[in-house]
Amino acid sequence: MPKYVVEIPGNEYPGPIWEQRLRVAAYCRGSTEHEEQQNSLVNQIEFYTDYIQQNPYWHFFAVYYDTGSGLRVNNRPGYQQLLRDCMKRKIDLIIVKSLSRFGRDTVETIKQIRRLKTMNIGVYIETGGINTLTASNLIIEQLAAIDQAESWSRSRDIKFGLRQRMMEGKTILNHTRFLGYTKGPDGVLQIVPEEAEIVRKIFDLYVQGNGVRKIKKYLESHGIKTVTGKSEWSTSTIDRMLSNEKYAGDVLMQKTYTPDFLTGKKEKNCGQVEKYLVENAHELIIDRIMFDRVQEMKGHIKK
Repeated sequence: MPKYVVEIPGNEYPGPIWEQRLRVAAYCRGSTEHEEQQNSLVNQIEFYTDYIQQNPYWHFFAVYYDTGSGLRVNNRPGYQQLLRDCMKRKIDLIIVKSLSRFGRDTVETIKQIRRLKTMNIGVYIETGGINTLTASNLIIEQLAAIDQAESWSRSRDIKFGLRQRMMEGKTILNHTRFLGYTKGPDGVLQIVPEEAEIVRKIFDLYVQGNGVRKIKKYLESHGIKTVTGKSEWSTSTIDRMLSNEKYAGDVLMQKTYTPDFLTGKKEKNCGQVEKYLVENAHELIIDRIMFDRVQEMKGHIKK
């Protein structure tokens, strides 16, 4: 009798993910800590929570999120917790808007996707409608490479936009406040009177011949707190304050720059790229004569 071979279909990926009993999580990320990005992140969290809960087959597990760059894993606690929960086999499927939200480093992204795949955990990428459990490695690698290229392009466009703002004299401040100032609703620095007195005292003490260590002892012995409310002062903080042009009403922009968007590491700008000085950008605390005198002293006195 002739021999027959009958193929019995496998059940490794049983039907569309929408019709499977899965424990589903989502991951989203806001690019910056600016208010508009924070609002966008809140909207993303609400959207994915509702999106998962509306599917009767799915069990909503969590929405993980981070604020900031997607380059360095150590700076993304939400992402790290997601991976830890996956290692504990708590999740079957992760939903992301795009691979660039999951991570901007192609090598790291592919590494984690492959790791998850060995645990039978899929990543569903909305842009493209790709499930990493069923997609080929080649497709995932190509998609990750495209996302990285797009991230580089966005980074370049953002840098161009920031540089245009600097050229127009529009000050860019990454902090909301520092000792002596707070950022007003229009983004311009505003003096905090009681803090400004501390700044003036520090400059006065320095002109009188006190180094940063003596100034530190003076501030701590008089119970003067730092801007964050700490009792102990850092000599490096005091030293930076004495060189901060903002106290003289100016803003020097692009003191640091990022050579490689993939590493995200900032380096001191020693002339590699342009700097932009905006004079009389806001109300000063230290007059120009006093500020220039301190800079001259700092150049000759070893502290």
